[in-house]
Amino acid sequence: MIRPRTPRREQLGEFLFARRRTTSRSALGLPLTARRGDAGLTREEVATLAGVSGSWYTWLEQGRDINVSRQVLAAVARVLGLTSVETEYVFALAEQESAEPAPEREAVPDHLQRLVDALDFPAFIVATDWAIAGWNARYAWLYPRIATLDEADRNLLWLVYTDPELREMLPDWERDSRRFLAEFRAEAGVRLATPRHRAIVERLRAASDDFRVQWAELEILRFASRRRMFRHREAGLLAFEHHRLVPSDASDLHVVMYVPVTT
Repeated sequence: MIRPRTPRREQLGEFLFARRRTTSRSALGLPLTARRGDAGLTREEVATLAGVSGSWYTWLEQGRDINVSRQVLAAVARVLGLTSVETEYVFALAEQESAEPAPEREAVPDHLQRLVDALDFPAFIVATDWAIAGWNARYAWLYPRIATLDEADRNLLWLVYTDPELREMLPDWERDSRRFLAEFRAEAGVRLATPRHRAIVERLRAASDDFRVQWAELEILRFASRRRMFRHREAGLLAFEHHRLVPSDASDLHVVMYVPVTT
């Protein structure tokens, strides 16, 4: 019987394929190849090293809906040298399709908007697809266009790749955009198979060459608070600490805060 494919399993297979093609052979004690040198394993080699059948691993990489245990998937992750964040991402994608994400809320709760309004530094609220759902006056000062954008364009990922003004604000756009995209993929996880998330990804694929190149890299990183620099047209170069909080009563929303750094 031919195993059916599912969107989440195809996403998993795409990721495993990409990591297999870049895995170091010498790190696993395998000989180099004439064609690719040290980079890349065959499906059969991954299956053998992970202790699974070649057909099972082939089905897994093809996105087939097969039974997958965490123990066996952990063995595959070990062979491919996945990080802990990448392994968590793989585990989530391998869960049964019945475990669907909760529905997206349509509006920001009033008390959450009041919270960001009370802050005297830039802050905004994003949904799981990184749509900007709310912001305060200081964020509007930092990025004035936010107030006049069409709702469809009010998405942080969309703006990073398509708005020249925002790109100009980021002194190291190349680094920041890649970091954002890796965090987005890690956070979205299984939601990438939902219509809302597929829509923003496909829209960006059509609009941005940079996005297409970086999306194909399949990088995954967990968010970490860090120092960020912005180039403001009036105030010049500004330094902030970039933080993010997840409200306990609205965990599908994130509050992003730029706390000024004075030293």
